[in-house]
Amino acid sequence: MSTEQPAVTVRPAVSFAVASDEELERPYRVIVQNDDVTPMDFVVIVLRVFFGLDLARAEQVMLTAHYEGRALVTVLPLQEAQERVYQAHHAAREAGYPLTFYLEPDEQ
Repeated sequence: MSTEQPAVTVRPAVSFAVASDEELERPYRVIVQNDDVTPMDFVVIVLRVFFGLDLARAEQVMLTAHYEGRALVTVLPLQEAQERVYQAHHAAREAGYPLTFYLEPDEQ
């Protein structure tokens, strides 16, 4: 076995996305996407626990997503929206469901 140092240097290409304070405070729409696997009652629970919706609103959002394919959950600053979506996705994956939320800028 040789003790010589290899002649190859590896420098991984790493880049960071940096958001300004203004971007972090800009409102984003949290959208729930319908799927054919996640039970409706689980969606309602996630909407209540992670997004603070009351029962009637959570059921309305769930049914809108069910019939229209997607529904607006809430509008939040980017960082808060990302955190809540991450938590909701984590809970869904732990339960074995593909429930998906995504964000889009609120243009209003």
